[in-house]
Amino acid sequence: MADKAKPISPLKNLLAGGFGGMCLVFVGHPLDTVKVRLQTQPPSLPGQPPMYSGTFDCFRKTLVREGITGLYRGMAAPIIGVTPMFAVCFFGFGLGKKLQQKHPEDVLSYPQIFAAGMLSGVFTTGIMTLGERIKCLLQVRIQASSGETKYTGALDCAKKLYQESGIRGIYKGTVLTLMRDVPASGMYFMTYEWLKNILTPEGKSVSELSVPRILVAGGIAGIFNWAVAIPPDVLKSRFQTAPPGKYPNGFRDVLRELIRDEGVTSLYKGFNAVMIRAFPANAACFLGFEVAMKFLNWATPNL
Repeated sequence: MADKAKPISPLKNLLAGGFGGMCLVFVGHPLDTVKVRLQTQPPSLPGQPPMYSGTFDCFRKTLVREGITGLYRGMAAPIIGVTPMFAVCFFGFGLGKKLQQKHPEDVLSYPQIFAAGMLSGVFTTGIMTLGERIKCLLQVRIQASSGETKYTGALDCAKKLYQESGIRGIYKGTVLTLMRDVPASGMYFMTYEWLKNILTPEGKSVSELSVPRILVAGGIAGIFNWAVAIPPDVLKSRFQTAPPGKYPNGFRDVLRELIRDEGVTSLYKGFNAVMIRAFPANAACFLGFEVAMKFLNWATPNL
């Protein structure tokens, strides 16, 4: 990590992270819809084929039955939440790095970057749980056996959840979101910083990294992030979309049911959709972040 450290501005991280998050949602939401539908589809009856045989089958059936808008179903919740969520995520990462520096020019080790990334996961849970709860319910609503549409949109979903279960109903799945995002965020940022250093040509600064190399670093960081996050994400999706009272002991009941009925491999449901989505979505996120950061450094150098 030979590149000279620059003063860290958590505020710039906040602003640039929000823009990066918007880029991620626009690129990645269609495959996120596929992932959630694969994770939450009911077990098939004996002798009957599953609702979706895999990632491409789910993508095709959603596109045929609902059109392109079906793939973007539930996007309002993450779009509304993603700007502050990624802003807070990158702010938490910047703050985590700054708290570990004794002097502004100190270069952090990779374990310290991992710790800063984990702090960002804690920061985002409050926003992330709400957005994920609403998003998952909207994404799977078409699969209801009655065929009825329970929620007309994100605001309607939030309103009805609050009426039915109060604030606890809205924030159902908080612990699982923490279990997913804290270690995954540490891996996310550490991998990105590591790859940026590896991909920087000798004698050049990390800040001069080309767009293709930023895309590669961001995309691979996204893959490493989801390699850690998939099992708790499967549990979270199942728990957040379950009827009230189905899992009285929380994620332990979800885990027992999944392993008993579908085996350990069920913890990796949606793996293909996640990995196909991870590279382009996170490449777009980090590119958006770096572009916004360069603009902020130019427009407000002393911020």
